[in-house]
Amino acid sequence: MEKLENYRNIIRQLLNNHATLEDNNSDTEIECQIICDTENDHYQVLDIGWDGLKRVYNCFIHFDIKDGKIWIQRNMTEADLAQDLTDMGIPKEDIIIGLHPPYKRPYTGYGTPE
Repeated sequence: MEKLENYRNIIRQLLNNHATLEDNNSDTEIECQIICDTENDHYQVLDIGWDGLKRVYNCFIHFDIKDGKIWIQRNMTEADLAQDLTDMGIPKEDIIIGLHPPYKRPYTGYGTPE
């Protein structure tokens, strides 16, 4: 349980870092939100609001924790989120690049689901 709570804290810290960067660059009509569902272990950063007459709703980072591993489900940033996670102490084998198809995952240098 301690490992799971540590992973949750690291993900929240990483999302906060990216949300802060996004907030500093965004229009005042667009809000950057961090979504942390610790009961089901889903974590997202999204932009929501209006750009003039255009509705903005964009999830640009999405992590899940499944079976003790962190899944990167979406990364619409220029950051290498997997490397950020390893720099923050997550072992590579506990990071799944879920945005790659299953046949590519063994070649990423990161974990694979069991």
